[in-house]
Amino acid sequence: MAAAELPCVLVVEDEPAQREVLAYNLEAEGYRVLRAENGEEGLLLVNESAPDIIVLDWMLPNVSGIEVCRRLKTRAETRGIPIIMLSARSEEVDRVRGLETGADDYVVKPYSIVELMARVRAQLRRVRPSSVGETLQFSDIRLDAESHRVFRGDATLKLGPTEFRLLATFMEKPGRVWSREQLLDRVWGRDIYVDTRTVDVHIGRLRKALCPNGETDPLRTVRGAGYALG
Repeated sequence: MAAAELPCVLVVEDEPAQREVLAYNLEAEGYRVLRAENGEEGLLLVNESAPDIIVLDWMLPNVSGIEVCRRLKTRAETRGIPIIMLSARSEEVDRVRGLETGADDYVVKPYSIVELMARVRAQLRRVRPSSVGETLQFSDIRLDAESHRVFRGDATLKLGPTEFRLLATFMEKPGRVWSREQLLDRVWGRDIYVDTRTVDVHIGRLRKALCPNGETDPLRTVRGAGYALG
């Protein structure tokens, strides 16, 4: 799997040793990892890179993990990103507060790395089903991530690898508007320089591949914002 296809995990942890242990184990599991050492940096990276999941420490300087979680879950464009909250607070009232603020899972320190990795996988199965080989369906379009094939009705469509990754991104979150910058990060990767106009070129190719016989174009251009499926 190309680096840009790998699920992206944002780790927000102010303790350098803890941050690197988490990053090392996540990368060993095959994920792309973004690192942030405080809440402000974490919020900035979410806006820039749209990670698939966030592992978020409660006790952060300046902006706490709880506040980061609250802000992200009150915004339509980020509320769907799963957040696993890490905290040394083990009381029931603290767990309840974390979950009610919007965290999708709550893990008490010290934690088992093996268990944490399992919780990350469980959340990713929900938001990035193509990363675990599941079949995606939107209207009459079907994407088989395991066999790397796409169908529209009974016809097999011919897509290049970039167009396949674009379509998988759209089909995992139908209706979501992706900016060109977010698509660049998801499909091409942060370490590769590609002009945003390249996105438009590949969107055009994807549209042509999806409508070989004049079928309805399922992709929507959102002026000034980006593209969406449906």
